[in-house]
Amino acid sequence: MFAVNGSTFLNNSLSGVPRVFPRSTQRVAAPPVVVAAVSSNGRPGDRNVSVLMENTSKEMVESATSSSSPSVIDKEPKSTVGGGVEDVYGEDSATEDMHITPWTVTVASGYPLLRDPHYNKGLAFTEKERDAHFLRGLLPPGVVSQEIQVKKMMHNMRQYQVPLQRYMAMMDLQERNERLFYKLLIDNVEELLPVVYTPTVGEACQKYGSIFRQPQGLFISLKEKGRILEVLKNWPEKKIQVIVVTDGERILGLGDLGCQGMGIPVGKLSLYSALGGIRPSACLPVTIDVGTNNEQLLQDEFYIGLRRRRATGQEYSELLHEFMSAVKQNYGEKVLIQFEDFANHNAFDLLAKYGTSHLVFNDDIQGTASVVLAGLIAALKLVGGTLAEHRFLFLGAGEAGTGIAELIALEISKQTGAPLEETRKKIWLVDSKGLIVRSRMESLQHFKRPWAHEHDPISNLADAVKSIKPTVLIGSSGAGRTFTKEIVEDMSSFNEKPIILSLSNPTSQSECTAEEAYKWSEGRCIFASGSPFAPVEYDGKVYPSGQANNAYIFPGFGLGLIISGAIRVHDDMLLAASEALAEQVTQENLENGLIYPPLSNIRKISAQIAARVAEKAYKLGLATRLPQPENLVKYAESCMYSPNYRTYR
Repeated sequence: MFAVNGSTFLNNSLSGVPRVFPRSTQRVAAPPVVVAAVSSNGRPGDRNVSVLMENTSKEMVESATSSSSPSVIDKEPKSTVGGGVEDVYGEDSATEDMHITPWTVTVASGYPLLRDPHYNKGLAFTEKERDAHFLRGLLPPGVVSQEIQVKKMMHNMRQYQVPLQRYMAMMDLQERNERLFYKLLIDNVEELLPVVYTPTVGEACQKYGSIFRQPQGLFISLKEKGRILEVLKNWPEKKIQVIVVTDGERILGLGDLGCQGMGIPVGKLSLYSALGGIRPSACLPVTIDVGTNNEQLLQDEFYIGLRRRRATGQEYSELLHEFMSAVKQNYGEKVLIQFEDFANHNAFDLLAKYGTSHLVFNDDIQGTASVVLAGLIAALKLVGGTLAEHRFLFLGAGEAGTGIAELIALEISKQTGAPLEETRKKIWLVDSKGLIVRSRMESLQHFKRPWAHEHDPISNLADAVKSIKPTVLIGSSGAGRTFTKEIVEDMSSFNEKPIILSLSNPTSQSECTAEEAYKWSEGRCIFASGSPFAPVEYDGKVYPSGQANNAYIFPGFGLGLIISGAIRVHDDMLLAASEALAEQVTQENLENGLIYPPLSNIRKISAQIAARVAEKAYKLGLATRLPQPENLVKYAESCMYSPNYRTYR
């Protein structure tokens, strides 16, 4: 609001252009200007506090009175816009090489309200709200409900034939109307989850430089070294509870995508809010840009990141340490930091280094492990026996493979009381050089060494299957079509119901398709994949394709940590999450060959997982939110974000 010559002009500025001032040469005292800090994506920096820009106004007046040359306020305004709008800030009269101040003035009503994704409701503003918030004429006269808006958006979404177009349409909606975005995603989760996350997010990351429009998170590069705390303070939201961070080196199965890996934290946090009920304003996506070794990106004129080779060693470690320290200093000890898509050589080290000092979680290592273990526990109801009675063979010995293997070994140890060193011997891993055996010990990376058992060397997966005769075959290699017909047929020859999990993302990297698994096993296998596949018809029967999606675990897991005020993540919490998810699989699901519950119930599933994780945090003495609620499930549900529109006064 500006007060000039005693007059008050409400809502007199849009996009920094004020309304007409009196055409007079008389000097007037420049008023204080109330400016709400607005980020580049149009979100107010602090929606409760306005900044009084008195000093700037004072400087304008002093400059006008002390200079003999005509000032912007002094001189007769020369209209550059029809209607004679005065150029108070000197923007139109400045030449292109002159510096100007980027003024942004906003009020909680009128046109800016329609451009604020936190509060915009589009045509759902009621007649009363349109009058109260100066929206008359800014919207068509029709008033529609949020349900009709969802119906229209889904109709429009289904017109797109290209998945990336759907992804971009969803991102546009998120930047325009946040609550409608989450309402749409929650109500249509099974259809839209592959759009906002895997597999479409992989293509979005590959083309992120071309489709980038507005920043949806923080980009912290080597240029900001020594200033990361300052950069965190630039983010408009101050009460952050969950951060998802990547350095872009190992995006899904697509490799080094550098700065363009931002699509992963953005997608993950969308699911934290939609599926786990974490408030969107409490979520912060971060990309650490230390360069890229992807030559194609370095030569791409549209690439948006640092054009240099990846930093390693001390330079890399110092930047990550500064980031971790700044996060704790700025947001406190209870902010959850989720590491996402870091390469093996950094992922394990970061988790080990900061696991004792920060609330950290690696979804690739721990989240994948928890969701796979849940599927295996549920599958036992179909194949019989206990986990200890099965043999496990992995293709892939990276973050996902070793993480899953370790959690299975922990669960067997918990059930049988056997030492962890013994339970690990039931699990075998194959990497790019063949079966991991003791004779290879000296050349193995540290995270592979616990899985080096006594056995003759075997150079390929097919021979390992024949020798080990596993009951469970798990693919986490990132190498597509590596579960061949021969391998699946061999698995079916010594198992009545072989368990085959083809987990690599995106779809193109899956070890085998659902159709291949069911066809080659003659419809006898229990199958689940990382990316979604359509139901398969074989021999007159339809087999639905289950998805071992991390989205079953991490949203509820994060919610459990937050509602309990946990300060550290413990392995027992991951086991509790797995057991809670397995319990949600019904007999009807199992009869259909599904070892995971339908995603349509994911919010209730997340509340159950959150309650079990929180309960474990309290038992371990890691919870700080006291006293413990009597009913943790109801408490978790009560804390979940609702995307339904609010009524404005």
